[in-house]
Amino acid sequence: MEETEKAKRVRGVFDSVAPKYDLMNDLMSMGLHRAWKAYTVLVADVRQGDQVLDIAGGTGDLALAFAKKVGPTGRVVHTDINEAMLSTGRNRLIDAGVILPTLVCDAETLPFPGGQFDLVSVAFGLRNMTHKDRALAEMNRVLRPGGKLLVLEFSKVAPPLTKAYDWYSFKVLPKLGKLVANDDASYRYLAESIRMHPGQEELKTMMHKGGFGHVDFHNLTGGLVALHVGIKC
Repeated sequence: MEETEKAKRVRGVFDSVAPKYDLMNDLMSMGLHRAWKAYTVLVADVRQGDQVLDIAGGTGDLALAFAKKVGPTGRVVHTDINEAMLSTGRNRLIDAGVILPTLVCDAETLPFPGGQFDLVSVAFGLRNMTHKDRALAEMNRVLRPGGKLLVLEFSKVAPPLTKAYDWYSFKVLPKLGKLVANDDASYRYLAESIRMHPGQEELKTMMHKGGFGHVDFHNLTGGLVALHVGIKC
């Protein structure tokens, strides 16, 4: 797929799914996405006063969790390249009584000075980025020395789960999308994009090349999802 075509397709997908995004996440993961994100917040270990950048922050669940941790002396910047997703997230945060800096921006060209953040997070967004290497290098640039990058993303499942996972992804998921969000094509794209995303070891290597001195990953739910942790040295 050409770069411009991919960008247009990703934009169209998230414009379409934004209103039902949280509901579909609950349904298609059977609620597990909440546990994966809770684990991410635990590993983040953010403290009062920390500066946090949430990339592809979408509907704002991670941004909200981080905001509670950093307190009034810290800051969480909530960003996404898709205006529909960002608007949905901003409204959700306001409804929760939380006002955060909210910004439409491209992770491949972040509009922030270098060395500004203690933590950068990206949950289920890296696979949709056209130039993942550029995005990872940008995330590294805006982190302070010793800062942490967390990448929560679908990954390569353990071999015994492959057949069942493929059946669910390509047979059940599009039908669920059609039934709930009236959009089977976007959820077919979701399944395809997961298969194209680098596996655990490949992403670890990419993060090293992006400037992270120490990188590790945690497989969750049999490798269905992996949390990669990179430290800027």
